Amino acid sequence: MNSKQEIRKALLARRMALSISQREKAQDLLMINLQKIPLPFLQLAHAYQPLPERHEPDPDPLVRWLQIANPTLQLAVPRMLEENELAHIIVTEDTIWERNAWGIPEPLEGEIAMPADMDLIFVPLLGFDLKGNRIGYGKGFYDRFLKDTRPDAIKIGLSFLGPVETITADPWDIPLDYVITPHQSYAFT
Repeated sequence: MNSKQEIRKALLARRMALSISQREKAQDLLMINLQKIPLPFLQLAHAYQPLPERHEPDPDPLVRWLQIANPTLQLAVPRMLEENELAHIIVTEDTIWERNAWGIPEPLEGEIAMPADMDLIFVPLLGFDLKGNRIGYGKGFYDRFLKDTRPDAIKIGLSFLGPVETITADPWDIPLDYVITPHQSYAFT
């Protein structure tokens, strides 16, 4: 497997082969491994909305745990814009959700959070390597987003699978600080 497209295809097939019970157990183990990471006090976190039909890990239970540890923590979630960019909307109890063209729930409207203000970002991925390089779906949404975050913002990938041997990083790729899997957390800082 050399090309990113081949790696994407193989990783998605492996993740799709996980049963419901395997995914539920893996999701619980992600929480346990998040709790082992020494995190500072957080004020603003960003979390993607998972695609259940692609068996993505769900960051929502992890965010809820972070909100217990950081009672004033605000959460921003992405909203896709027409220019292949993301807006980051702060979630409140009044947030109204709608599904976009890909079926991903997004806030209809709300206060926009700036990437430079985010303390922690849960980053979606298909795979990662032991240098913190990630491979996503190939649209570049998170590559463009992460370049605008602070250098000290904590970037955490969530994966039900372990690392791949090597992902060739492109010049615009931003490495992750951590990846949490069901079996362990990987630190790259």
